[in-house]
Amino acid sequence: MIKKYSYTDKYGSFRMENPENNSYLYFPLAAESGLKSSITPLLGGDSKKDQNTFLLQPVSAEELHNLKSTRNFWCILVDGEEGINATVGLPIDAVAPSTTGAPSDTGVRAWSATGASAETESLRGTELEETSELNAGLMWHCMSRTSKKYPLCSEITSFVPNEEQCFEVMMVKVTNHSKEDVTFVPVSAIPLYARSADNIRDHRHVTSLLHRISVNQWGMEIHPTLTFDERGHKKNTMTYFVYGVEAQGQAPEACCPIVEDFLGEGGSFARPGEIYQYNETSPVWKKAGYTEDGMEAVGALRFARRTLSPGESAVYCIYMGLTQTATATQDREELINKYHNVKAVEQALTKTRQDWIDKTNVHYETGDPDFNGYMYWVTFQPILRRLFGCSFLPHHDYGKGGRGWRDLWQDCLALLIMEPDGVRDMLVDNYGGVRIDGTNATIIGQKQGEFVADRNNITRVWMDHGLWPFMTTEFYIRQTGDLGIFAEQVPYFKDRQIYRGEQKDDLWTQEQGTCQRSENGVVQGTVLEHILLQNITAFYDVGEHNHIKLRGADWNDAYDMAAENGESVTFTAAYAGNLEKLAELIRKYAKEVSETMYFQREVCILLEEHSDLYDSVEKKQAFLKQYYDSCSHMISGQLQEVNLNDLADVLQKMSDWMKEHIRKTEWVETIDGAFYNGYYDNHKRQVEGDFESGTRMNLTSQVFPMMSGTATNEQIQSIVQAADKLLYEEKKGGYKLNTNFREMKDDMGRAFGFAYGHKENGAVFSHMTVMYGNALYRRGFIKEGYKALIALYNQAADFETSRIYPGLPEYFSNKGRGMYHYLTGSASWLMMTFVTEVFGVRGEFGDLLLKPKLVDEQLDQDGCIGIRLVFSGVPVHVVYRAGTRSDVYTGVVNVRIDGKEVEGDLIDKNMLTNPEGHEITAELV
Repeated sequence: MIKKYSYTDKYGSFRMENPENNSYLYFPLAAESGLKSSITPLLGGDSKKDQNTFLLQPVSAEELHNLKSTRNFWCILVDGEEGINATVGLPIDAVAPSTTGAPSDTGVRAWSATGASAETESLRGTELEETSELNAGLMWHCMSRTSKKYPLCSEITSFVPNEEQCFEVMMVKVTNHSKEDVTFVPVSAIPLYARSADNIRDHRHVTSLLHRISVNQWGMEIHPTLTFDERGHKKNTMTYFVYGVEAQGQAPEACCPIVEDFLGEGGSFARPGEIYQYNETSPVWKKAGYTEDGMEAVGALRFARRTLSPGESAVYCIYMGLTQTATATQDREELINKYHNVKAVEQALTKTRQDWIDKTNVHYETGDPDFNGYMYWVTFQPILRRLFGCSFLPHHDYGKGGRGWRDLWQDCLALLIMEPDGVRDMLVDNYGGVRIDGTNATIIGQKQGEFVADRNNITRVWMDHGLWPFMTTEFYIRQTGDLGIFAEQVPYFKDRQIYRGEQKDDLWTQEQGTCQRSENGVVQGTVLEHILLQNITAFYDVGEHNHIKLRGADWNDAYDMAAENGESVTFTAAYAGNLEKLAELIRKYAKEVSETMYFQREVCILLEEHSDLYDSVEKKQAFLKQYYDSCSHMISGQLQEVNLNDLADVLQKMSDWMKEHIRKTEWVETIDGAFYNGYYDNHKRQVEGDFESGTRMNLTSQVFPMMSGTATNEQIQSIVQAADKLLYEEKKGGYKLNTNFREMKDDMGRAFGFAYGHKENGAVFSHMTVMYGNALYRRGFIKEGYKALIALYNQAADFETSRIYPGLPEYFSNKGRGMYHYLTGSASWLMMTFVTEVFGVRGEFGDLLLKPKLVDEQLDQDGCIGIRLVFSGVPVHVVYRAGTRSDVYTGVVNVRIDGKEVEGDLIDKNMLTNPEGHEITAELV
């Protein structure tokens, strides 16, 4: 394993030399205010609030090395009044003129403090190549750079303050590292985009004609008159800006706000004409009060000429952001008043760093400090996805931002461990996206619990969507003991989509809103009713082989071309697991809260026993249609009382039938081993097993039969052997998602159009690998589970191959490179797996249970391992020590809390009352 970066503290901060020598690197910066930025070692990347409000030009991964427009800062080197440049160790005539075709030289020499210049790039591989170092941590990024050609070095710190205002700070420190005085003119150069991402090629020039550009004392602003995007032509309400101050609060001398003027004819952002043909009296440099309309804009702020003595530094603070036009002047004054000098910025940086450390409050104490740092970043990643959604970072160039249905629920898994306050309300509100037919909204609004009717009338049903809400809610109930959440009342989502996406409700109008109605108004049902609808309607929605229909896709979004006849066996097993656990919790609710609950009259038919239908596909489909007929537009709003113990018995019978049916029909014997088939394609054919092209196996198809209890222990042993033979490749990160089917299965999904070894077709896909490991841990296969998870870590941490900063990517390519970094649901699952399965620190209906599943190599040299987290609202520090060293540890004895002995491995929640926290120790066995 080759590690190019090293951790510098226990909060995931790390350092790395010359990061720009690696392609595709980017780092996230964001704040709760909504500003979302990405930044590269050369300070490229972009910044935005949402799809229609981009401050900097949107970038995808390929544009990271194609675009020259970055957050740049130039130092124009001068000597006295003659404009002759200073160099280090070279006479001026020895410095070769540019051969880039840029504007001709006028004797001016300039240095990019960010390294984003044509000249700096031309020096790579020579004795004058610059040296650089990155230091970064949670939401802060600091690049240091030293020039060998010029007598300057820089340190540029970037972050987004946790303020109501949306802006990014770029604090630039320039130091004279020579033995003589150096004089330079500092100029920022931040090209502003100031419009919707839709306009990157659609009306790019026309939308620049909307720009109204103005220069003020502190910099420049753009006030577009209108917005052109998918919402239509609307009056713009946003102002975009770049402001700047020197160390003691001095304003810039002048501003060149127009791209065309700043670049000059033949110039570029890597070699701007107004830098390399610098003339202090050039008319393009404007003072406060200047305005211009209809042009592309740049925040080129020129500060006063500065002379630095040897070792002396100068600091400049650049603020780039956006605000409401109506309050732009007031907001500018407040920003400058608050961040008027370097000291104020440094205080804001300290606060920002601490804010994110406080939120990322799970710390791992294994025998490997590097692994601890990696897991700290994994723990932070669910927070990043909450802020960024599934888009808005360079590799995540699909969609238009926001999170999907699956993301709402899986991200809550991590929040339940890190930020449990408010999660209950979040869970309840999220159920408001469930339709009365058991499907759910797929367009998520900006606010919590807000769901939007599909404005494009696109019907899409993912058959797995009904699974995740209960999985998350069950985890919540076990952590907290809050069975009462089942009784919370929540409305149902309503739009034109009915009959599980097969029909449209032409009686529904937008004026009726997005809530299910009866003649008496909006209908509400309990959280339990919403859960039951999602899981029971799926049970009856079966295809020819009596497994749940695949519909638009399941967890693998790229299995999207078998909507008519495809079936997902693997998620049928997952729903079976849900129904069994739901039956268990309902029995507990009946025992501790109430034996009955009221449900909508129409729903009650689903809650009755219909075991005579289970074996018949036709009867199941007809029964489901009967239910849909009763609730296609409005429902009665009448309630009916149901005995919960009887209901639990029905759910258990459904679960048992599903598991047995899968065991009988989908266990396949191949020349390479035995495992489960997980899918049927659109021609109704089994997807996995022996084929002329070779044995076909899918990792997902094994995960949920194991996790749900469908697979027996003997079958799991066989699955592991087959997966090790067919799917495991250590140099690519471990378990691949599937074998090579060697055909473009257009009767299954677009995944098979992807090159094998990439994304959903045979890559090491972190999410399913983590769930595979989780399933193995749950079933007691500890070494096997550890093998899956540690392979992901080894791949991610091997920078020479993965080429990513710390953390877990969505997947590893066929070359082992980490792809789609930061925004992945696998981080929530990996964190939950380590906390609740590996360390075994989890709730048991509000009490704290210790059930570790550890291998010896995870312990330190003293045989100890620990974890710090918040449980039941208080910090706890759990430390395990091996009494006798062993290969595997599966339990604890001699448990103590604050020195007081506890019987067994369960700590009563009433003992966890100290807001300062508790020390818990136990001996591993």
